[in-house]
Amino acid sequence: MKTRVIVSLLAVLAAVPASAVEILNASYDVSRELFDAVNPAFVAEWKAKTGETLVIRQSHAGSSKTARSVADGLPADVVTLNQATDVELLEKSGLVAADWRKRLPNNASPYYSLPVFLVRQGNPKQIEDWSDLVKPNVQVVFPNPKTSGNGRYTYLAAYAYALDRYKGDEAKATEFVGKLLANVPVFDTGGRGSTTTFVERQIGDVLVTFESEVNAIRREYGKSQLEAVVPSLSLRADFPVAVVDKVVDKKGTREVATAYLQFLFSPAGQEIVARHYNRVHDASIAQKYRAQFPEVKLVTVEEVFGGWAAVNAKHLAEGGILDKALLNAHAR
Repeated sequence: MKTRVIVSLLAVLAAVPASAVEILNASYDVSRELFDAVNPAFVAEWKAKTGETLVIRQSHAGSSKTARSVADGLPADVVTLNQATDVELLEKSGLVAADWRKRLPNNASPYYSLPVFLVRQGNPKQIEDWSDLVKPNVQVVFPNPKTSGNGRYTYLAAYAYALDRYKGDEAKATEFVGKLLANVPVFDTGGRGSTTTFVERQIGDVLVTFESEVNAIRREYGKSQLEAVVPSLSLRADFPVAVVDKVVDKKGTREVATAYLQFLFSPAGQEIVARHYNRVHDASIAQKYRAQFPEVKLVTVEEVFGGWAAVNAKHLAEGGILDKALLNAHAR
């Protein structure tokens, strides 16, 4: 087995021209298929523009785990994550410049999504909204909010729904998410792990994940076997991107790394992004793919929680509301 791995690695290395430029994109867990489509399109564009052969490597994990890996030394040229605070971690580490949001449009977020539900054929538990996820006979699958931006958005979306339902009563909202967390049979560290748990291991009645992942799963496994359910209210999830300044300056890859991220905002990039079920900012492309994105009441972290700094201090910090909700969940 070891011999085969070494031979395969040598074959891959031999296939890369010595003159090729390489960059590494460190990304969140469920973006693999998206960047499998983005990368060759950009490589071809870069080749036509500069004549250079470009190789784009990928690294995937939960968004927060990825950010920590880069902070700990993973030499990523760019990060494409699903939460601004993960990029801020790299900013605080001195790897990303403080003006990263201003370098690209839409606060450096080329697209966005939202947590929605995936249920099994026929929706046997009749799951229609967040309130159905706290029923005692429903098993809910989503990744750990402590390690995954995907899971964090799910937790916050459920909390936002509860605040709306209970007219701002935080005690009732905390109780609500405690019931939800108690219904999670297993916490995976990232979104793709939760997909495997639900689809392949057949655990749970409903998977909560990004809309883009739900549609990708249905496309791969068959729409007749799995059904998408869009709740009455959900939380907008912006996907921030940034050049890792310290790495590109060391490697001399700033120009290509910057162009790679700019491609995500271009019409060609937005087309690919929308085709993979992410909601885009380009008006004409958003209109073209309008039919695949149901109407939903979308709220933001800023509107409901006062921004990510407030979320970190009140919900995600040690001993915060999330920890209290988890304790309540374990006590049930």
